[in-house]
Amino acid sequence: MRAPRWWPGTRPAARAGAGYYVRPTVFANVTNDMTIAREEIFGPVLVILGYDSVEQAVEIGNDTDYGLSAYVSGADLTQVRKVGAKLRAGQVVLNGAFDLMAPFGGYKMSGNGREWGTLPSASFWRSRLCSATRPRPRVCLAEVSKP
Repeated sequence: MRAPRWWPGTRPAARAGAGYYVRPTVFANVTNDMTIAREEIFGPVLVILGYDSVEQAVEIGNDTDYGLSAYVSGADLTQVRKVGAKLRAGQVVLNGAFDLMAPFGGYKMSGNGREWGTLPSASFWRSRLCSATRPRPRVCLAEVSKP
């Protein structure tokens, strides 16, 4: 197994108060069996996994114990929406559209229930936010079920 390549950010890590802050870091040549691909990382870290087909990308995206957020970008908005509907995450951002007042929450080990929006009263449902830049952001309940 080869080791992932990494590029640390250009600013040094800083100590502020009692906590430490790390530089933004990118990891490439990562495979889905590596710890860095399997566990949630909270910080300025980007992990890049390659794929050969859209179906494989969706499979990799869903092959996790977590599901807080997913991001899909592409030129064909219809295809982007189809891919987004297949991802099991509490929030799916399509082409960078993001609404701070939309329902927020995760799937699987990333939590259950929602904050904000109109869905907190249904905190025991699994819902999905699909937002797109064109024609306008919208919430699509592609999957509403009991956890």
